Amino acid sequence: MNGRRKGLAALVAVAIGLTTGCTVPRPPGDETLRYRDQVFNAVTVTSNLQYGTAPDGQGNPVALTLDLYRPPASDTATSRPALVWVHGGGFSGGDKTNVVPVDVANTFARLGYVVVSINYRLLGSGCVANPGSSTCTVAALEAQHDAQAAVRWLRANAATYGIDTSRIGIGGESAGGITAALVGLHSEDVGSSGNAGFPSTVSGFVSVSGGLPNGVFASPGDAFGLFFHGTADNVVSSAWSDATAGAMLRAGVPAWLQHQQGAGHVPWAQYRTLYLEQANYFLYLALDLAHAAGQPAAAARASERQLERLAASPRAKRLLKRHPKLNRLEKQARQLAR
Repeated sequence: MNGRRKGLAALVAVAIGLTTGCTVPRPPGDETLRYRDQVFNAVTVTSNLQYGTAPDGQGNPVALTLDLYRPPASDTATSRPALVWVHGGGFSGGDKTNVVPVDVANTFARLGYVVVSINYRLLGSGCVANPGSSTCTVAALEAQHDAQAAVRWLRANAATYGIDTSRIGIGGESAGGITAALVGLHSEDVGSSGNAGFPSTVSGFVSVSGGLPNGVFASPGDAFGLFFHGTADNVVSSAWSDATAGAMLRAGVPAWLQHQQGAGHVPWAQYRTLYLEQANYFLYLALDLAHAAGQPAAAARASERQLERLAASPRAKRLLKRHPKLNRLEKQARQLAR
């Protein structure tokens, strides 16, 4: 078995032991590592690229646009991971040029990613006050379809922008965090917002002050998830992230949940460093970037050793003992890794 597949099997075996209440560990390696460490000081931005079309509430076509952030032209990599970021705004406002998506896009482009910050249809009304209403449910599902079209756009244009189509993640804050969770957990509902014929799936998603009510849609085989949520959030209840992470674990899908005690809705200014660092480490694992094109062999070996150590930790063993389904998954992954 090749090293990449073995590393993925080890990841599946141990990620379940790094879940609720636990931080994602820093990927190992003493040298500077692309995708974990900043390797570029400059970013190339291309604005207002159209990635799809979909109807508004009156049936009129809406051009869906994105801003693309990537390493400078001097970068020689031709197979890079990609990240879609979805802005917040209660499904009724916000923009791809808001502070959070621009911050995320610049940060990850400097790590070596190709990042797109997207605009999507804003079909919600009153969602800030009642994100669980039927109107907001429709708006969220249509936002999911638009974001999936952006994922497919990345795959359709992979040769142009130097993207590894097997390593795509998504994230967002507030309404964007809800949308990212939907893309990760509801991939079978692809919508029709553009770029048909390409997969809509992602390998991992980051949800800041998002999640899904009652953990709906979580099922075996879904993308890995990382959730951040303030315990005093009075816009989107932290119970949404709690329920979604729990449902994923019960389905045998790795999920990490980190609470910010006493924090409100999207406390980006206060927790920016934590959010960016943990999202960085999480995506490095979920997208298996230790085995990405151009990475040194030492990075892959160090990652596999780290995962094997974590799999043998008392925390992982306790979790597996409490959850028979996860125990079976761990055994299957170990067999695959041999």
